[in-house]
Amino acid sequence: MSGQVRRVRPASASPDWPTCGAAIGGRSESGPMRVLRETVAGRLPRAGRAVLVCLPGLVAVAALVLCVIGVQRAVDGGGRQVEARASAHRAARPAIVPRERWLGDTRPTRPPARYGGPVVAVFVHHTDSPNGYDCADAPRIIRALAEGQTSARLFDDIGYNFLVDRCGTIYEGRAGGVDRPVVGAHTQGFNHRTAGIAAIGTFTAGTPVPAPMVEAIAALTAWKLGLADADPRRTARLVSSNSLSRYRVGEHADFQAVSGHADGYYTHCPGAALRAELPAIRERAAALQGRTSAHRAEARSARGGVHDEVVHRMPLRVVGAVAGDQAQGARVGAAVDLVRREGPLVDGLGAGDPE
Repeated sequence: MSGQVRRVRPASASPDWPTCGAAIGGRSESGPMRVLRETVAGRLPRAGRAVLVCLPGLVAVAALVLCVIGVQRAVDGGGRQVEARASAHRAARPAIVPRERWLGDTRPTRPPARYGGPVVAVFVHHTDSPNGYDCADAPRIIRALAEGQTSARLFDDIGYNFLVDRCGTIYEGRAGGVDRPVVGAHTQGFNHRTAGIAAIGTFTAGTPVPAPMVEAIAALTAWKLGLADADPRRTARLVSSNSLSRYRVGEHADFQAVSGHADGYYTHCPGAALRAELPAIRERAAALQGRTSAHRAEARSARGGVHDEVVHRMPLRVVGAVAGDQAQGARVGAAVDLVRREGPLVDGLGAGDPE
């Protein structure tokens, strides 16, 4: 009998018990409906009259049950739709070597990692270091880069969130968790809601960019932006946190979801050759997220027809000597970035506050 409800007829009840219509909601029918029911009931046996008397209440209960079921299905269906939308454009996570592999025996003390909002854009860098290295030596190179940034620049950790070597191996950079929105120190003014991906090497104009490196950057971009369902081909609006960037502090700026370091800061990084790969990286990352060609057309339309390969959207600003790769790689009609060199320039992160 578990789960069933029995109605017991009280001894004092009238022969026409039960009066279910009055019991449901405390209301009873009246007027033509009652006359019709009593007329029909008079021609039925007592059992039939009892069922008919209960009919309005039973209908109400049935309607309520169906309503509840419908609402539950709608909620469940809506939840599945939201979940499907949230995961519709998530790419597979590529293999990422943990930072312990390049730290070696060094375990520097550092403050806790800081976190921002969901990552909606990535900035691509090059490390401005030699290209002819053995990939097995990448951990030592990353360790040297980290030591340079934490000692000479007084960073509390390596600035990049990720680094990629010429063989396409991806390394975790800044501590805090590869799947979390760690605030880095890679693009002055725009470290919040972004990830910095550094290609190990120097990729000025005419320098070949290894295909495995390009594919790894695209795969990493697809996964990282997919965590927030961000389309690699669209734009992202960010807020500058430092007036030493291309935008005054507090100013809103629109960036391609996959941008070069020079889009946010006065530098030649990531070099003309790697910058030329950014359109292909955007498209490849979008494909890895499973985005359609129709969505690609929509994304281009949303950008107002601006071609992906525009070097800079900022006015020309002369601040010193022309960086050779910028001059050689510039196209007719594109804005040119002129960079002031004061001693060795590792990656153009900028001195002072890395924010």
